[in-house]
Parts: sequence; C-alpha cells; structure tokens
Amino acid sequence: MNRKFNSGCCLDIDRLLQIARVTGPTGPTGPTGPSGGPTGPTGARGATGAIGPTGPTGATGPTGPQGPTGATGVTGPTGSTGPTGPTGATGATGPTGPTGTIPTFAIGEVTTGAPGTNASVTLTQSPTGYTLSFVIPQGPTGPTGPEGTAGTEGATGPTGPTGPTGPEGVAGAEGATGPTGPTGAQGLAGTEGATGPTGPTGPEGAAGAEGATGPTGPTGAQGLAGTEGATGPTGPTGPEGAAGAEGATGPTGPTGPEGAAGAEGATGPTGPEGPTGPTGPTGPTGPTGP
Repeated sequence: MNRKFNSGCCLDIDRLLQIARVTGPTGPTGPTGPSGGPTGPTGARGATGAIGPTGPTGATGPTGPQGPTGATGVTGPTGSTGPTGPTGATGATGPTGPTGTIPTFAIGEVTTGAPGTNASVTLTQSPTGYTLSFVIPQGPTGPTGPEGTAGTEGATGPTGPTGPTGPEGVAGAEGATGPTGPTGAQGLAGTEGATGPTGPTGPEGAAGAEGATGPTGPTGAQGLAGTEGATGPTGPTGPEGAAGAEGATGPTGPTGPEGAAGAEGATGPTGPEGPTGPTGPTGPTGPTGP
C-alpha cells in the first residue's frame, strides 16, 4: 500500500502521526449466542442499531433429492410489497480479538528534487511496518562570496599534444617597394664555381678600330686538299680573368608579380605551458532546501 503526500514546503506531521496510530487487524468473530424464546408480538420499529460484526459462514448442507416437477401453474398477479419487518435483536458481542502489532516506521530513500518543485513523501507499507521516502527540492544558489586569498601556484603541467595545423590564411596585399639601399663594398672573390652552361650569344659589339695593314707575305704553292680530320676535343676552360672594376649600379627594375604562396611549413613545437593561474574564490554554500 502506497500513500503519497505533496506539500509546497514542509511535511504534514499530523498526518504522519495519524498513520502511526493505525488499528491492528480485527480478530475473528465470536460464536453466535443461542436463540431466544418464542417470538413475541411485533413491537414498534425501533431505531436501527449498529451493525454487528459478520459471523463466519456455516458449512453448506447436503443437497436433497430432487422432487418431481409439478405442473406449471397460472402466473398470479404481483402482490404489493409488504412492510419491512422489524430488525432482529443484536447478537451478543464476540470476544475481543488479539492486540495487533504496533507498526514501525523507517526512513527510506531521500532524493534531492529540481529547484522550484514541491516536496513530497511516499509511504510504503510492509508486513512489519511502514517506510517513508522523501523528495526534497534543491534550494536556490546563494550569492557569490568574497574573493578568497590566492592559492599557491601549482606545478607546471606537461606540454599538451600539438594541435592540428590551421588553414592557410589569405595572402596579404603586396607592400610598396622600398627604396634601393646603398651599394655595399665589394666582397672578396669567391672560389671559382663549376662552369655553367653557355649562355645565349650577346648582341654584336661595336666594330673596333681597323689596325694597320701588315706586309703581304709571299704566296706559297697550294697543296692538295687533305681529308678533313675529326674535330678535336674542346680544350679546358682557361682560368678566370681578374674581376673587372664593378660598374655603377643600374636602376632598380619594376617589381615582378607576386609568386604563388608556398606550402605552409610544418607547425613548430608547442611552447612550454605557462604557470597555472591562482584559484578563484569559492562561492558560499546555498541554503539547505526544505
């Protein structure tokens, strides 16, 4: 048997005390007393007495033999309802039943309800007594308390794993070309590098001044044309001549178009984790709900 009480704030103590006074089970009905003498004249109808306890049902007697079926008679008219007979004498009160056991009460589960809900109690009956289970709503959060003193700085935690590489940002607008800096002093001649591939033929230079005509030598006899020999191997490149004086720096050419953005480099290692900040103040404990 479960009984559930709801209230907006506190438990109804009077109701709990009424439950604690539960009457034990009714004892068995005593035997019916002997019948009185012959029925006297019908007296005036007295007031209805209190209903006595129900006596035990007697054993069913054996079924008698079935008689022969008689002829069906003519249905007579329905008679009027006769007056109600007098109430019989009240039987003797049976003996008092054994005293019932006093029920015991125990506290069951206590659950915290959501803030703003009503408190409730559930009464569960068992053969040995009753169990009370409570649902108490949580109280509202109290105001934030004053800031506490800063705690000691905790040890630096381990470096966390490297996060994923973020998407490449949009290339910014090309800045204006800065002015040409002054020409630095000529550095020392470096070691001779490997001979690069032959560059394209440059434009023909201006014709030099014609030299003086030398004396004409004697014409020799023309020999027979010999077979053309194989082309000999290219001789080694001669040593690089001394570097000439550096010419004046030409004007700076126009800035070329910006090249495509290169692939993003790998993310560098994560720097050491900064020291842990001071612990914030602990707020005060809210009031206990009802």
